[in-house]
Formats: sequence, structure tokens, C-alpha cells
Amino acid sequence: MKLFQCKHCLKPAYFENTKCSHCGTLLGFDPEKLDLVALFEQGGRAPLIDSAGNPFRYCLNRQHEGCNWLIPMASTDGYCQACVLNQIIPDLSNPAYKKRWQTIENAKHRLLYAILRWNLPFSSKALNPASGLGFEFKAAGENEPVITGHASGVITMNIAEADDVERAMAKKQMDEVYRTVLGHFRHEIGHYFWDILISGSDNLSGFRDLFGDERASYQQALEKHYQKSGPNGWQENYISAYASAHPWEDWAETWAHYLHIVDTLETAYSFGLTLAPRLSTGVPLMSSSITKDAYCCSDFEQIIDQWIPLSLALNSLNRSMGLQDSYPFVINPEVKLKLTFVHQVIQGLSQRFRLS
Repeated sequence: MKLFQCKHCLKPAYFENTKCSHCGTLLGFDPEKLDLVALFEQGGRAPLIDSAGNPFRYCLNRQHEGCNWLIPMASTDGYCQACVLNQIIPDLSNPAYKKRWQTIENAKHRLLYAILRWNLPFSSKALNPASGLGFEFKAAGENEPVITGHASGVITMNIAEADDVERAMAKKQMDEVYRTVLGHFRHEIGHYFWDILISGSDNLSGFRDLFGDERASYQQALEKHYQKSGPNGWQENYISAYASAHPWEDWAETWAHYLHIVDTLETAYSFGLTLAPRLSTGVPLMSSSITKDAYCCSDFEQIIDQWIPLSLALNSLNRSMGLQDSYPFVINPEVKLKLTFVHQVIQGLSQRFRLS
């Protein structure tokens, strides 16, 4: 995520802000410009306008404090590009559910920012039932379990994932080193884009060379994984134990990590970070000057050369605060090849969209 600012007072602002904390100006995110816009009221029921006089209104979910995205007044849509994808949301009259939903929406909007940055193809499930994208956010009932996952373009999330205690319990039960709402979204959207970008495409043979044959029984693979009877030594070829369960999960995990890396590097780039460790002897792998936005970087070697020292610095900072590592993963040579493949698929498609 890049560094945003209020266009009125020029002070820094967060992606989710609806008002500048310094000057009080209304703020909204314009998904066309991919930037925060300062908005000015004209009085009465007149629309909000930006500094150029363009009229906007907020997405309807702003009234629930779940969205700050803008819609041009000329549009008849009530919901923004992110919220129109919602098919089911929890009962917002329940304060606990509403708080969880707001956390989920913040993460989902960050996910959509990345998808829009790359111009990756997606449409609403409501408009395109066959290949569209939809989200269902559900609360589990006593006899109605909700499994977070993806199926035929629909990403379902148990809203308990937005509760820190519930998520920590699930993380321990699943023996995971990392579990976040945004991480879930990045993983599940990977399944969606496997259907869009890999299945039946020229990328399929390359996928099978690196990730394996996805035609192997998915159900049997998951059962074997959860019975702890999967292959030992997964660290040599996979980014996580779960990635070793099946080629589809390997792809989704690798895709998610690519998004982790690129989005965090964009933040570092926006802050102008340079890493020059004060060590008694030079260690080149720990030095880096992040001089290019990873979203626009065509060379994956440059991305990974910047990521390794940055992740080491992030982990060291977290340990200084008594926290767990921010990035508790090792990118081995095999995982690097898989990340490179994801990079080439995304960058190749993104470049074609830019040229068209």
C-alpha cells in the first residue's frame, strides 16, 4: 500500500480515512485514480466535489463505517467497485458482528486495491454468474458451521476470523505461523485467479511443471494433509506446510506471498526506506535501497533482492517489541521459482491491459 495524503493540507493520511485528522477535510478513495481525494461540501443536498469540481458521493456502506470509496455522481450505482461484490454480509444490527464486518471490509478493500493496481480482470458475480467474483461474510450458528474458502468465484469468510482471540485459537489449532484476515483474502483470491489466469490457458503447462498436476484428487490430498501424513521436509519445496497439500493450495499460498511481498515493498518505497545495517563487516544481503515501486517492477530479482533485507528488518523490529516475526517464512530456491512464475503471469497480463 502506498503512502496517502490529504490533498487539502498535504499531511499523511491512511487508506481507510474518511476525514483528515489534521485539517478535518472529508476524504474518500477514488478507485479510478487509486488515490485519496479531498472532498468539499457545497451545502444543502448538493454532491461533494473534489478540488477540480468533480462531483462524488460515498458508497452506501459508508453509513455503516465499512467503506470510504467514492462513486461518480453520474453513476447509478449505490455501492462501490469493492462493495458491489458482496453477496452476503452479517447482521449489522449486532454490534459484535458489525465490528467484525468492518475489519473484514478494511482487509477486502486493501485486496481490491492490489487487484486494481495490476488491472487484473474481475467482475461482479451478480453481473457475471459464470466467471464473476463474489464475497460471502457469514457468522457460524450452533448447527451451521462456516468454512472460509473459495468455490466457483465465491470467497466465503467466517466473520470469527476478524476476532483476534478466535483467530489466535484457530492459528494454534491449525499449527500455523501466520494467520490474518488480509492473508486469507490474498490466499482465496489466488484460487479465483487460478481459474481465470491458469486453467485452460497457455500458463497451464508451466504451472504443472512447477506446482504439480492439479488433477490429483483434491479431497484426498486435504484429508492426507490434515491427518498429518503428508510428506516430510516440505520446507525444501514449499512456502508453508499447507502449500504441500495440493498444487492448488501451493499456487494459492505462493500467490498470497507474492501479494504480501509486493504490497509491503510498495509501502517501504513510499516511505523512501534504505537499509544500511551497521555491522562490523559488510553483509550485502542485508543492505537495500528501495528505489522502485514493486507493482511496476518487471524484474523479480530486484523485488526479491529488496524483500530479503526488508523482511529481516521487519522481523528484527518486531522482536524488539516482543512480538512474533512479521514474516516468519523462508524463501527457498524452489519457492523463488514459483514466486517468479506468479510474477510473470501477473506482470504479463497487467502489461497487456496497460497496452490495450
